[in-house]
Amino acid sequence: MKTVESIIIGAGPCGLSAAIEQKKKGIETLVIEKGNVVDAIYNYPTHQTFFSSSEKLSIGDIPFIVEDSKPKRNQALVYYRAVVKHHQLDVNPYEEVLTVKKMNDKFTLTTTKDVYQCRFLIVATGYYGQHNSLEVEGANLPKVHHYFKEAHPFFDQNVVIIGGKNSAVDAALELEKAGAHVTVLYRGATYSKSVKPWILPNFDSLVKHDKITMKFNSVVTKIKEDTVEYEENGETHTIPNDTVFAMIGYHPDYDFLKQIGIDINTNEFGTAPVYNRETYETNVPNCYIAGVIAAGNDANTIFIENGRFHGGVITQSILTKRQTPLET
Repeated sequence: MKTVESIIIGAGPCGLSAAIEQKKKGIETLVIEKGNVVDAIYNYPTHQTFFSSSEKLSIGDIPFIVEDSKPKRNQALVYYRAVVKHHQLDVNPYEEVLTVKKMNDKFTLTTTKDVYQCRFLIVATGYYGQHNSLEVEGANLPKVHHYFKEAHPFFDQNVVIIGGKNSAVDAALELEKAGAHVTVLYRGATYSKSVKPWILPNFDSLVKHDKITMKFNSVVTKIKEDTVEYEENGETHTIPNDTVFAMIGYHPDYDFLKQIGIDINTNEFGTAPVYNRETYETNVPNCYIAGVIAAGNDANTIFIENGRFHGGVITQSILTKRQTPLET
């Protein structure tokens, strides 16, 4: 068994930022990541452009400088790799945490490779790894995808995109550019206010020129091997289909959080883990959450640009707790 003072689960930007802040204060820290550093960003669409400026994505006092106003996915991958190397962070990649148990003020983590023990635990696993469920007949067919990577394989294919926010619009633009026949089905009555303002005019122009078919007030009811059935304003329609992208959102791994003992709160604002808003400590003493996972299902409230500051707050809390001796 390996012992370390603090373990961070998740090597996304917010987890890495927390690791940097702890290292600055002399807190021995290990980051465990089931993929490689910033794995979620790696799994973004190949040509993804960020909503935030590069300045607001920077961590660890390392400038993120790009020529464009908004950085692209590949530029972010290069930047975060450089940050890890510069700060010489202790990151264990391709190692998944399977179980977490707490006893006598210590956490024991069993992973796919080893067993660890720590006093402080920070969960920074984000939400991108768990897609929301599509509860319709045919949702589990092989042609149904919840993540979009590249458009080329769908040239001259009939593609349905379910959803109307950024991920759906981005995918639609790339697919149309690659020659796919794109239909977007969105339950909203008009364009979502969350769509990036610099891409909406281009998307709307393609819709107006019949390059993309946009259906508002539309809900998918059935998916078959070669068709998709949906209801629009109470009327049922069936269209030819080869591939479906269900871009309907993502959520934290609540089962994993519950296993640790973290309470989950569900109210009119959505579902989210319970934590102290001033320290990010959960109801489990010495266990914190950092980054977008703190937002739960409401992914539009915490981003990299504000989640990157969680680590500094958590570090100050840990420094205060350090003065309290461990239980035996």
